Amino acid sequence: MFKYTLDNKRYHTLNYFFNKKFNCKIAKISLNAGFTCPNIDGKVGYGGCIYCSKLGSGEHAGNVEDSLTVQFNKVKNVIDKKWKNAKYIGYFQAHTNTYAKVSVLKEKYEEILKQKDVVGLFIATRADAISDDVLDYLEELNKKTYLTIELGLQTIHEKTAKLINRCHSLEQFDKMVSLLRKRNINVVVHIINGLPYETKEMMLDTVKHLNSLDIQGIKIHMLNIIKDTPLEKMYLKEKFHLLTKDEYVDIVVRQLELLREEIVIHRLTSDPDLDTLIEPKWLLKKFCVLNDIDKLMKKEDTYQGKYAKEK
Repeated sequence: MFKYTLDNKRYHTLNYFFNKKFNCKIAKISLNAGFTCPNIDGKVGYGGCIYCSKLGSGEHAGNVEDSLTVQFNKVKNVIDKKWKNAKYIGYFQAHTNTYAKVSVLKEKYEEILKQKDVVGLFIATRADAISDDVLDYLEELNKKTYLTIELGLQTIHEKTAKLINRCHSLEQFDKMVSLLRKRNINVVVHIINGLPYETKEMMLDTVKHLNSLDIQGIKIHMLNIIKDTPLEKMYLKEKFHLLTKDEYVDIVVRQLELLREEIVIHRLTSDPDLDTLIEPKWLLKKFCVLNDIDKLMKKEDTYQGKYAKEK
């Protein structure tokens, strides 16, 4: 049995982390609070990231036409039938969820925190979209509930960041990680493997950099090419290489080997929408991808942190 798992995974599972922290089943409920992004509305750019759908990576979040309470309870009512005595974390997922005045954020966050059996919040955002007054509010919130800020990075490589229209720098990202950690706020980082023209070594370099920072978790995704996005047009025109499933599995295993064992692995693959996914189709078989990661790690007798260096 490996150290940070309940089911003999060879990496630090989110299920293990939640079980140890809360001693019960924890379910995250994805929400759409109707925010936008600074690289959509013109503050730093227009059009958003080239891979992002109109839902702002919130395909599994609620319907923005519904109130947050309605969104939350629609999912909770289903989960309650599956898991008795579960607790919940509200996951503000779609677009950039700190990109508003404190008064607006407080109203939206508090609406979820007052729901029955909610034990915390996960808030997805960007490093350039947390103002000083929002940072102060997050520090206050962190003292009241279990809070995690999910920062989208995607890649450390400036050339790729410009290509995907990320519109913020690695320096901004590193600074925000530091600012959040000084206030004892947990940080989870989102990265994407298979971005156009990135090599395996570039993807590993992104993880090496993150391993040197004080982060508490990571999400690793494969690039999704979604209908009606600039990325779809680019792919159809340029036909850049997309990672095969075997290539992706190998890269993820190498990335896990480089990450400190205490970093929680929140995700190792994507949950694309069948109706909007162009490529790669192998992503639709999520559990096959996860099983192949497990099989390769077992075959090579490897594990998270095998080649990690202390930060």
